[in-house]
Amino acid sequence: MINKLTTMNMNKVTILSVAILASAFTVQAQDINQAKKAVDAEQFESAKTILKTIIKDKPANGEAFYTLGNVYLTQKIQDSAKIYFDKGITASDEGQLNYIGLGQMDLNSNNVPAAQANFALATKEMKRKDFQEFIYIARAYMNAEKPDYKNALTTLNKAVVINSQDAQLQLALGDAYYGEGKQNEAFIAYRSAFQLDSSLLRAKMQLGVLLKGAKSYDEASKAYNEVIAINPNYGPVYRELAETYYKIARNKPSQAAANYKIALGHYDKYMSLTDYSINSRMRRADFLILIEDYVALEVEAKKMIELDKVNPRIYRYLGYSAYKNGNVDVAIKSLENFINSPGNKPIALDYLYLGLTKIKKGTNPEGTAIDSTAFKTGLMDIKKSIEMEPLAVQELSAVGKNLFTQKMYKEAASIFEFGASTPESKSFLDDNVYFGLANYYANSGKDVKVDIVALQKGDAAFDKVLVASPIYLEAYLYKARTNRLLEKDDLMVKNYEDYIAKTTALGAEEIAKPAVKTKFVESYNNMAASFANTNKLKAIEFFNKTLAIDPTNNYAAESIKILK
Repeated sequence: MINKLTTMNMNKVTILSVAILASAFTVQAQDINQAKKAVDAEQFESAKTILKTIIKDKPANGEAFYTLGNVYLTQKIQDSAKIYFDKGITASDEGQLNYIGLGQMDLNSNNVPAAQANFALATKEMKRKDFQEFIYIARAYMNAEKPDYKNALTTLNKAVVINSQDAQLQLALGDAYYGEGKQNEAFIAYRSAFQLDSSLLRAKMQLGVLLKGAKSYDEASKAYNEVIAINPNYGPVYRELAETYYKIARNKPSQAAANYKIALGHYDKYMSLTDYSINSRMRRADFLILIEDYVALEVEAKKMIELDKVNPRIYRYLGYSAYKNGNVDVAIKSLENFINSPGNKPIALDYLYLGLTKIKKGTNPEGTAIDSTAFKTGLMDIKKSIEMEPLAVQELSAVGKNLFTQKMYKEAASIFEFGASTPESKSFLDDNVYFGLANYYANSGKDVKVDIVALQKGDAAFDKVLVASPIYLEAYLYKARTNRLLEKDDLMVKNYEDYIAKTTALGAEEIAKPAVKTKFVESYNNMAASFANTNKLKAIEFFNKTLAIDPTNNYAAESIKILK
């Protein structure tokens, strides 16, 4: 009897122990899933808190280390990410996942062989039906600083062979196809992911992202509102709405202010549903740069400095906003602090705004003169910027035009030269026109020592203009004027002849315009003067053409008398 009772009690203990273990496992699973949901909702601080609790209570949970390390990677906090990946490797449960995190860090460092070695370690003990590691490795390829969507797809297809009906796998496939620019395949994958798991709102949201990429902004907004109807507290959808209204504002300049306001309202809603940590504030600061609200950005940057006085990235925001708002001393100090902080990775815009701020600081209050040393120093930073990102020249066009308007032609030419040398820039044609004009006017004043090299560059710029826009006939006129300053009479005559011939081809109405007549008189008089010492008959012929347009032209009349 005793033995029987003992056996029964032992069975109860065993059953109870199993139940307790099962319950603990369920809580643990819920916790890690809760953390993943927080990550998906971009509530990164909440996710970190949950994951640190799991790690404290269950240090054997390797997936918690891996997920936490990934959160830090998302926030670009590399040191913390590596600490958790390194610790996670030793965890007895799913510790191998942390090799994938280390592999992504290798990809960020452009060390592909090391990354592949870490991925191999992560997959070494995989069983026949395992496939989650493939999804995580694909994510590492996609989330790297230089995304590799091709390898991501190759890896995901290994998972497809094992279980194509996994919602997270279909979501990852959608992201990889989207990154590859394969919109149709991405749409099918996102739709499948949501059909497989209707709680996976990111998949449904991404259908709207595809529409936004196709510039179907109304349809994109409709798709986002369908997500909101399911869960009005899903934060990321408001960020996508904000970026959609930003796109609408860019495409409808006349309504830009109103749409920027709507965009910022959606972004603030996104912030309220995520967190107001320093990292989320920096995301908002990035958006303020996007919509060019530099007044709000400067306010936000000052708030962030109060929260975190040592985060160097805040100085970038303060530098940008101070530059745009005219606070040059704050801008220079902030940008230099950011650029010179160890571990920072300055981008082209950092050097561009620093250089422009130095030039602005060296400009007199009237805006009519610039200290030569300040200009040269600023130009050096601008050059660094363009070496890093050639399309940064597009930010310079307005600066060059302002200098040109203020008749600081030499300085304007130095600014326009960057854009005039960058064919892929959308301002390439405009910059070449102004580059040529600035070089001409800088050398056409009284008592100016002619800069032959600058004039030759100007002449070459007008050649580029004529290739890009053959109908811009003023280029022939300015080539003629430039070659007159260079004392290249043969080229000057040809340029004037080209201008006259191509303008005449436009018809009588064009050549009857007073401004055109004035330019014809200039052309004939200068061509005549070039022949005065070598071919008097030719000179007289051109002067007579001047008088046919303007019978009162004294220069032509008196010159004919002398030549006869």
